[in-house]
Amino acid sequence: MERMVVIGGDAAGMSAASQARRLRGPGELEIVAFERSHFASYSACGIPYWVGGDVDRREQLVARSPQEHRSRGIDLRMRTEVVEIDVPGQRVRSRDLESGTEAWTGYDKLVIATGARPVRPRLPGIDAPGVHGVQTLDDGQALLDTLAGLEGRRAVVVGAGYIGVEMAEALLKRGLDVTVVNRGEQPMATLDPDMGRLVHEAMDGMGITTVNGAEVTKILTGPEVGASPVPGGPGGRVRAVATEDGEFPADVVVLGIGVEPETELARAAGLPLGTHGGLLTDLSMRVRGYEDVWAGGDCVEVLDLVSGRERHIPLGTHANKHGQIIGAGVGGGYATFPGVVGTAVSKVCDLEIARTGLLEKEARAVGLRFVTVTVESTSRAGYYPGAAPMTVKMLAERRTGRLLGVQIVGREGAGKRVDVAAVALTAGMTVEGMTALDLGYAPPFSPVWDPVLVAARKATAAVAQAG
Repeated sequence: MERMVVIGGDAAGMSAASQARRLRGPGELEIVAFERSHFASYSACGIPYWVGGDVDRREQLVARSPQEHRSRGIDLRMRTEVVEIDVPGQRVRSRDLESGTEAWTGYDKLVIATGARPVRPRLPGIDAPGVHGVQTLDDGQALLDTLAGLEGRRAVVVGAGYIGVEMAEALLKRGLDVTVVNRGEQPMATLDPDMGRLVHEAMDGMGITTVNGAEVTKILTGPEVGASPVPGGPGGRVRAVATEDGEFPADVVVLGIGVEPETELARAAGLPLGTHGGLLTDLSMRVRGYEDVWAGGDCVEVLDLVSGRERHIPLGTHANKHGQIIGAGVGGGYATFPGVVGTAVSKVCDLEIARTGLLEKEARAVGLRFVTVTVESTSRAGYYPGAAPMTVKMLAERRTGRLLGVQIVGREGAGKRVDVAAVALTAGMTVEGMTALDLGYAPPFSPVWDPVLVAARKATAAVAQAG
């Protein structure tokens, strides 16, 4: 009987284990999975909404408990961390985090699903009490515990990407005074600066203070009650975030700088990594050059179908697809993951933010010549109650008119419109071809010309004018 070993018990790892189990019974395939945290198969994307109170209980974010996995014939070992991969020997060394006991486990098929870790810059005070990253349910619980005992009401979020703006909303909903310190020109570096400016203006209107162009230099601390009376003394809680231009008082700090692939194990084992630090795989999610090793989820790089280059895009949608494909391969079937177009959607309070395809700087980086257009429209027919404004920006290749990217910022009904553009990108459509798309129309849902199609019409004209 073969043994499948899975490193990582969240989306990619447990999807792979579950799919392999569906294809091969316990008598054909033994499955052992290692997870170092207290939780498995949970939605990390839901953590900001749990912290903000939209989700009542932590358990609502758990798709399947360890007991449920075990009942399906998967030996899931919680609070157990894999600390070494021996590829030539086809075995992994694990450590029980409660007892410290270590053991080797052999494998015939190995799945690496170690995920990503929050970017945590090496700054003075970064490990002080009251400074939190938010990547796992354990992280979310630690933040909630801090908030429950908080005496002050000042929160600083470092970073203004997806995690940063979502956590800013969560903290605002909990009644804190929120400042976002962002080193970029505008919030949301996943948008072009002109679209990021719209996010900045909206956040200001919500009462969130956003400070752009500010590089954090250190986290300032003060003494705990009964500790050293020296301000900033060792062991003190966070009291402020410092930049070159000033200090921002803080009773709690949340790091929303982003994440990077958790691939130190893979690196030490000599497995191939890409320019972003993620594992490199083929279309079937096998690690390149290794027949019996697969990888998926936030620890891998994926092919961008628009630029033709590898990217690191940590999203639960990709992770679950990777797991299904890996499980099929281990289970004796065959499936492939062709790549992505870089679709993402988020929100801060009632502002919806979406993008797919390439930004201007990304298109330039791969040598593409392009035109851009920006249109203002509404989510519904202008005369229908509840019609809300939205801005759509579209990039098209200058010579061919091929769609290259779309960004959307607006109120209710704006964000999910990006899916139309994602399908068009995947299909390799031109902006002129998009204008003929037969999209659904009724006044409660859209103007006669959907905002995405209005942008496509304007982009078609810009391509023709550019020659």
